[in-house]
Amino acid sequence: MVMRGKRILGVGAFAATLAAGTPAAVAHSVQARAGVRYVALGDSFTAGPGIPKQHGKPAGCRRSNRNYPSLVAAQLKMRLTDVSCTGARIRHLTESQRTSSGTNPPQLNALRRDTTLVTVGIGGNDIGFGEIALKCGVLSVTSPNGAPCATRYADTFNERPDRIRPLIGDMLRRIRARAPRARVLVVGYLRLLPEKRGCWPAVPVAQGDLAFLDALERDLNRVLAEQARAHGAMFVDAYRGGEGHDMCAPAQRRWVEGVLSAKNAAPIHPNAAGMREVADRVVRTLARLEQV
Repeated sequence: MVMRGKRILGVGAFAATLAAGTPAAVAHSVQARAGVRYVALGDSFTAGPGIPKQHGKPAGCRRSNRNYPSLVAAQLKMRLTDVSCTGARIRHLTESQRTSSGTNPPQLNALRRDTTLVTVGIGGNDIGFGEIALKCGVLSVTSPNGAPCATRYADTFNERPDRIRPLIGDMLRRIRARAPRARVLVVGYLRLLPEKRGCWPAVPVAQGDLAFLDALERDLNRVLAEQARAHGAMFVDAYRGGEGHDMCAPAQRRWVEGVLSAKNAAPIHPNAAGMREVADRVVRTLARLEQV
């Protein structure tokens, strides 16, 4: 693993720049190589729907040129192929995905034997983020201070992260088979909800359901982290430190937009600040790998 990391980035000074403590300092130390091939796989938390400027084909994938893969590639001067797509599920790594405007080919088709870095952020649609948000939002109206969603759906929703564990493992094996020399980073999900005090109705989650839904997201991130370790990949923890940057945070501090207050990003999705934060964590993870 150590030698693979050296081939990817060609970095000789990461240890010194980590002492500086900033992603900019880390990025400045990277010696760009024309042979670095970076492929970004994932769903809307990777693609960045609604964040200006939207670009790429098909248009229905709603990729932003300020999503975290674009920012990482710019900081580290890598050649990026971004095939992430809004609405993607794990199966869309090996199957075509029909969107509202065009079809995205199987995402793994972008991998080559000479691919040297892969990031993948996926799984939210497989556990039903959209369905959960809708059902819990509707139920919140019936009891804003209660826990109507947990009461009704706890048994149904709680098992979903563990059910996708084998899908994540199979995905990572397929990535390794197609890109055997690549460093693979599994990117988790930014924190969506506050720990204690919600902001109903701006974010339509009942007060008593906050802990239930937050635990569900943490379980998804836990499964992603476990599978990353089990298959020789690294996990980028985007959730940690998200308190005060969630959907209920003030606009100037939010990393994820709310339901009714979303601006320049899709509701319940990362905004430009959130993408910058994830990009910084990816860069720092690569820096730590160079020290091993």
